This record gives sequence, C-alpha cells and structure tokens, in this order.
Amino acid sequence: MKVITLFLLMLFFGCTLSQTSDSAESLSTTDRRLSTARTIEPQNLPPNIKYSWLEEALDAKQSLVNQISVPKGYSRVDVAEGSFAQWLRFLPLLPADSKVMLFDGREKPYQAGAYRVLNIDIGKSDLQQCADAIMRLKAEYHYSKADYANIHFNYTSGHKVSFDDWRKGRKPIVSGNKVSFSGATGQTDNSYTNFKKYLRSIFMFAGTASLEKEMKAVSIDQLKIGDVFIKGGFPGHAVLVVDMAVHQESGQKIFLLAQSYMPAQSIHILKNFEHKSAASPWYPADFGATLFTPEWDFGRNSSKGF
Repeated sequence: MKVITLFLLMLFFGCTLSQTSDSAESLSTTDRRLSTARTIEPQNLPPNIKYSWLEEALDAKQSLVNQISVPKGYSRVDVAEGSFAQWLRFLPLLPADSKVMLFDGREKPYQAGAYRVLNIDIGKSDLQQCADAIMRLKAEYHYSKADYANIHFNYTSGHKVSFDDWRKGRKPIVSGNKVSFSGATGQTDNSYTNFKKYLRSIFMFAGTASLEKEMKAVSIDQLKIGDVFIKGGFPGHAVLVVDMAVHQESGQKIFLLAQSYMPAQSIHILKNFEHKSAASPWYPADFGATLFTPEWDFGRNSSKGF
C-alpha cells in the first residue's frame, strides 16, 4: 500500500475552492473607463521570443497583446526588450471560445471566471495547479533564453532545487520529510524533456507556501508585470500579473491576471466581476483593501515579486 505522509498531503493541496465574490451594484469612474475597449494596434512578435511547448512557430496574431485590447484612454506600459514582462505579454492564447480544461480531459465545471485560455499544455497529472502554473511560466521564460542558472525554486521543506543542478545530474532525493541530493553524473542534459521532468518534481514538492516564502513583498504602487498575488498555505492560492496598462491622463494603472487552479487545469486570464457589465479582464490598481477575483480574494498586502 502506498504510504502518503502528511508532508506530501500538504504539498498536493495548495489550492482550494472559495466563493465567487459579489459584483458591484454600480459603475464607478474607473468602471466606466474599463467598459469601453479601444481598437487593438497589432504588434509584431519580438525577435528571440520563444515558447518551447509550442509545436509550431507562434502566430503573433494569437498573442495576448494582440487579442486583448486595453480600455479607451489607456496604453500598455513600456517593457524592456527580452524581459519576462515582454515574454508574458506575447503569451499565445487559444481561440476565444475555448474552454478551461482539467488535466483529465474534462471541462472545468466553473467556466464563468475565465476570460481567455492560454495555449499551453496542462499535463496528464493533477500537478500544475495555482503556484505551479506561475513557476512553470517563470521557468519557461528562463529556459527559452538558456538562462538555466535562474531556474530554481524551493521545496516546501526549504531546500533549493535548481535546473542548473538537475541538468548536470545532481537531483533531489525525497524520503518522507527529508531531502538529500545525488552527486552530479558528469553528463549534462539540457533537453526540454529533462526540463519538464524537473518541473514535475517542483510541482510535486513545492506550492504556495514555499513560493510565498521565497518571494519579496511588492507594494501596489510598485506592482509590475510578472509579480504575483499570493496567499501561501494549505490551502492557498496565487495569480500572476501578465500585463499592465496606464491611463494617459490620470496615470491610473490596470492589470491582467492569469491563474491555474485545483484540480490542475488550463492557465487562463481572469474576468473582473467588479466590472461585470463590461465583462472586463482588467483590474484597477486602486482596488481597495481586497482584490476580488472569481475564485479567491487577496488582501492588499499580498503582492510579491521574484
């Protein structure tokens, strides 16, 4: 009989369901701004941007930046060439009518909170949940640049596990609540298959609790693309800021959020039900004391950065 320790149970149950937040009764000035989308100005795929899981070259028309418009009066914030922010902005999306799918091939019962679905695999195991999806995207970005030294996460035990070690054969050995490491083999495997094996290990033994601890607090006024709203624990949840825009006159910032959830499912862009009349995916930075998302509510001080 397979023995499952409390340690492993805690790792696997990092996210759980919560109640959908109530919608606002009336539209504020911010709501009215968010309710009118402007025409998208197509952007070409920057050179050297790569999404390793895609079997074919990305059509820039299917990128987030070319599929989700900003509200009237807003412009997307500037991002550095080759940055994680730019890479997130060009993430590939599935067609607009695509459903959020679960790892076992079923449709997620709750579809209302999803605005668009990312074109990225889920895996066939119940592993790529909330924090896992964020770690996946961060790791994929660095992998796409062969920046292996910056691919590392902590297990819930606190042990740092890096792909730079993993690719050289130095791998973690988990025994109950203890983690040790094998010696390097002397051979290096940078393949995408080996990278996905590394991610599976991270998904199994890391989660919101470990990710929250290794990230640094970020104030809302300093929030940027690639930052995270996170509540670590058992249960816990996390969502990723994948794009931002600023109002040309007021300077107000808005952002897009992406999540996976439990059970493992398609990574998807979230709707903002506080602006239900517009079915807007954009969230204002001046959201108040609580950030209400379709399946989790975050405190104002829950934003963190890598």
